[in-house]
Amino acid sequence: MIRHLLSAADLDAQTATGILDTAAELASLSGREVKKLPTLRGRTVVNLFYEDSTRTRMSFEAAAKRLSADVINFSARGSSVSKGESLKDTALTLQAMGADAVIVRHWASGAPHRLASWIDGHVINAGDGTHEHPTQALLDAYTMRERLGCLAGLQVAIVGDVLHSRVAGSNVRLLAALGARVTLVGPPTLIPLGITQALGGDLRTSYDLDAVLPDTDVVMMLRVQRERMTKAFFPSPREYARAYGLDGARMRRLPEHAIIMHPGPMNRGMEIAPEVADSARSTVVEQVTNGVSVRMAVLYLLLGGSAK
Repeated sequence: MIRHLLSAADLDAQTATGILDTAAELASLSGREVKKLPTLRGRTVVNLFYEDSTRTRMSFEAAAKRLSADVINFSARGSSVSKGESLKDTALTLQAMGADAVIVRHWASGAPHRLASWIDGHVINAGDGTHEHPTQALLDAYTMRERLGCLAGLQVAIVGDVLHSRVAGSNVRLLAALGARVTLVGPPTLIPLGITQALGGDLRTSYDLDAVLPDTDVVMMLRVQRERMTKAFFPSPREYARAYGLDGARMRRLPEHAIIMHPGPMNRGMEIAPEVADSARSTVVEQVTNGVSVRMAVLYLLLGGSAK
């Protein structure tokens, strides 16, 4: 098993499949009256979040506690960061406290890689800038496998604000390693130039959502990250929804078996219509549930040993 999980590129097919298989075993805990394992008893896991988060932070906290780890939640707000403390000094403080694993979300791309060079414990990237979010890609892959049976050969369309999406970056890398074929769909302003050369693999791009839908097994809608936009990337929210929003009519163009995903939080009525988000094809709630199992698997394998 790898020492840190900083990028989906750290995962080859064998390692990724091992995490997904371990997550499937750990998912059976949710049906027990007592959902805890003693695997990480005596270990300390720190959630180091410099950006706001609901799903990821709570998911990691639940995962660590179900493995009996001690959890410290660190928020930049209300800490010495607000007084100007650097990431390195915060890292050295965590090192002095004996943190066994640090789960970090940071606004700066590459911050988890720097953190890993400063502390002895394991580092897990929970999202760095517009770069990557590897555990989100793992839980997405787990959800696809649970719903559709396998990943090899799946046609996956990742739709929307690819330019600002760390979820897209990690999913492209992981799904390519697991044999799926990915098409990035969105307006030209939100698909980075040269992305197919940069990421490699069997990656395609399209500016026409309607043309892609009939041959797609999985549609992953991305949130339009307006908080990261410093200029206009499309005329208006209404125009964006008209061209790239997934509504009921577009959902009916998909094959009968196709599923619809979204990493959350959703802009209902913009990239996804409420009737689609709440439909039987939607896996949005399942992704949250699966996120706990997948993050348990990552912590278990990094801190507790290999799967039995």
